[in-house]
Amino acid sequence: MTDTPARQLLPRLAVLGTGVMGETVLTAALGAGWAPDDVVATVRRPERGRELAERHGVDVSQDNVAAVTGAGVVVVAVKPKDVGALLDEIHDALAAGTVVVSVVVGLATTFFERRLPAGSSVVRVMPNTPSVVGAGVSAVSGGSGTHERDLALVEAMLAPAGLVVRVAEKDQDAVAALSGSGPAYTFYVIDALAEAGVLLGLTRATALELATATVQGAATMLRETGEHPAVLRERVSSPGGTTVAALRRLDAGGVRAAFLDALEAARDRSVELAATLDVPPGRAGSEGTGHEGTGR
Repeated sequence: MTDTPARQLLPRLAVLGTGVMGETVLTAALGAGWAPDDVVATVRRPERGRELAERHGVDVSQDNVAAVTGAGVVVVAVKPKDVGALLDEIHDALAAGTVVVSVVVGLATTFFERRLPAGSSVVRVMPNTPSVVGAGVSAVSGGSGTHERDLALVEAMLAPAGLVVRVAEKDQDAVAALSGSGPAYTFYVIDALAEAGVLLGLTRATALELATATVQGAATMLRETGEHPAVLRERVSSPGGTTVAALRRLDAGGVRAAFLDALEAARDRSVELAATLDVPPGRAGSEGTGHEGTGR
């Protein structure tokens, strides 16, 4: 993670779109040192605005142009199909040197660069849902006009939401498949473990508690020991024991191969969605996939 920049160096922040990920970035920024009066969030519904103002103490607006005026960092967190029209709307209000941060799945930095003033600094971020509880992963990539200081600023802003890693933009589709969609796979595994526990006679509540704690504990052990997962797996697997018998069934069922296939499918779908969304400037507002929020 990156250390938080000095308080006096933090620019005004505008968060356009305050669904789950938009509010997550807003919360992370406040944790990273932004003062509430230096943050403005845009909303569509007045009641949502009141909720954000009460919860975070930030300014709220229904006017995107007013929100970005004077902002040094602009976070775009609207639905993918709405991004093109939003960029057209704010184009003339963006100051030179503004850092535009996209948390919208499937849109490359070039999509933004073609629709923003020349020389704009665009940072693409792929967060995941555990960021909401400060335990997420955010992968960060810079566009052609992005400087090191811009990336460092965005990394510092996101650090309170969890792990921040910098990747080449060509790897963002793989990131979307692994850590972006990864929480869903983990929930799937926990649910399967709990169901198996119920089948073996445990109560549903006990089985779910054990499955959740086991996955959390295994992940913590992996991180804190620094050991390869295969090494830790072998330590649990006594010759001729119960774990070896279970792992043999998993291998026979093709679980490892299924995960490989699943991530390839997610990666390929991310590429397909990007191709659908990345239409020429001036047509972006009329096309899209109809995704909700910035989700996967």
